[in-house]
Amino acid sequence: MSRRIKLQLNRVEGDLEIELEIKNGIVTDARCIGTMYRGFEQILIGRAPMDALAITPRICGICSTAHLYASVLALESVSNIIPPANAIRVRNICLLSEEIQSDCRQTFLMFTPDLCHSSYSTLNDYQSIVAKFQDMQGELYQDAIRFSRDIIEIVAIFGGQWPHSSYMVPGGVTSLPDRRKVINSLAQLQRYTQWFEHKILGTSLADWSRITSLAELNNFTQSSDSAIAILHRFCRDMGLDSVGSGSEKMISYGSLIDPENPQERIRSDGTYNYKLKKHAPLDESKITEDITSSWYHDESQTARHPMQGLTQPKYDPDSEKYSWAKAPRYDKDVIQTGPLAQLAVAKDPLILDMLAQNGSSTWTRQFARIHRQASSLIILKDQLSSLLECLDAPTMIHCPLEDGEGVGMIEAARGSLGHWLKIEDGKIKNFQVITPTAWNASPRDINQQPGHIEQSLIGLPMPDLDEPIEIGHVVRSHDPCLVCTVHLLGSGKKHRFGVT
Repeated sequence: MSRRIKLQLNRVEGDLEIELEIKNGIVTDARCIGTMYRGFEQILIGRAPMDALAITPRICGICSTAHLYASVLALESVSNIIPPANAIRVRNICLLSEEIQSDCRQTFLMFTPDLCHSSYSTLNDYQSIVAKFQDMQGELYQDAIRFSRDIIEIVAIFGGQWPHSSYMVPGGVTSLPDRRKVINSLAQLQRYTQWFEHKILGTSLADWSRITSLAELNNFTQSSDSAIAILHRFCRDMGLDSVGSGSEKMISYGSLIDPENPQERIRSDGTYNYKLKKHAPLDESKITEDITSSWYHDESQTARHPMQGLTQPKYDPDSEKYSWAKAPRYDKDVIQTGPLAQLAVAKDPLILDMLAQNGSSTWTRQFARIHRQASSLIILKDQLSSLLECLDAPTMIHCPLEDGEGVGMIEAARGSLGHWLKIEDGKIKNFQVITPTAWNASPRDINQQPGHIEQSLIGLPMPDLDEPIEIGHVVRSHDPCLVCTVHLLGSGKKHRFGVT
């Protein structure tokens, strides 16, 4: 007997709905459906280039700093301008703070509450899971609200507000760093770090960084009652380390520009195929967007590089098209992005060993989001300390806004984010955005390749069709923004249940 399931996800870079076909308890087909047309690219056409700094952060409140950063880089690349080192440090500090708060909230407010479902009550550590992660009541659920607020205040210290800040401008930053701002930020960072070391890792950041293999991780988590240890044991007992693999190919644009060497990234860019154990340099020219399954019109019917991209909506519910999302591809391949991809491309030894042992999975993907915070906290402290040592250095240079083409590529909390623009006669002629969720939640392309999340769901066992909570685990490991409700359709019946 076949059944169809609809999972509706709100505000995942726009609303997202997932349709699944299930036969004999196994997902046999999946479709990611972007149900809302945004139109940000159209909003920007004909406007002054600087308007992008106010408009693009509104694409997403959770990662508004990342969109601001990408737009600034795109504008700077038109004129081939590199801002002063201190401006890069301030930008990195704010981007890291946003990333850490997003990783914290996604893990403890979005992903872990699902683990408290009663169907897992017979597993070891279940009582500890409920005590720590239960929705609204769990110890770490409540902690995450408080401490993620502390870390994101760093953006407000330098940028005046969060979300939707506008302190980054072509040539630098408008916020002058001073001793008070840096000391206050270091205090916010210390509070978060102490909590993260004590409650989440159960050890210091330095000691955690010495764990470089899955065997060492397993040994550490056997005797620890920290959050990461309990989650590692519990999620493996659930089998989350063997489902939700998706594409074996990964992409990262490189995280954090090196202030002392702006041509390099602190976490390197590139691609990685974990099955082949092969790293490769990033080639921006290989990025295209396909609209075969998307409600857009293009007479050429060919995949386009985003610099030549068209966004011409044409809704046709009776066609084979099924999503407002386009289908980004890299060298015509489906590829995944996010913390797991970012760390794999950057050659993190623990992540590479986990991929070699178990491959990409729901738990490996979620673990990477927690693991990334440890190194990000170290980098954030280093950036703040370096800024404190040279407060009198400049944070701005003149950046004329010329006609031309520009691209800004960075790593947002959810993965690779790119802005492409053309300026003509002092106005924006074209603007294209490819978000991390566009990479992961893309529909099928001209070769009928399912997108990454679609692939991660195909083959998923569904033992209880009345409560298919496995869908929530897989999808949430990709970091959708808000809680969702699943609709189960079959035999004329509709069942609804929460997966929050």
